[in-house]
Amino acid sequence: MDKKILIYGAVIVVVLVLLLASLGIIKFGSSSGGSSSSSSSSISSGDMPEKCKVGQGYDLQSWKEHLGHHAETKPCLDYYK
Repeated sequence: MDKKILIYGAVIVVVLVLLLASLGIIKFGSSSGGSSSSSSSSISSGDMPEKCKVGQGYDLQSWKEHLGHHAETKPCLDYYK
C-alpha cells in the first residue's frame, strides 16, 4: 500500500511540473544563449509593441542598431534599456 502512495505521489509531482512548464510558469535550462529568442527573453516585453520585438534573423545587438536607423522605431529602444 505504501508503494502505491509513493508512486502516485511521484506521478502527480511529475505531471504538475510538466503542466507548470507548459504554461511557462517555470522554465528549464539556461536563460542565456545564442539565439535571439533567448536573448530577448530577459527583456520585459509584456506591453512591447510587435514592431519593437526582436525580428527573426537578428541578434539583440543588431536589432537595436536596426531600430535606431528608423524614426518610427527609435522609441522602441526604450524597451531595451
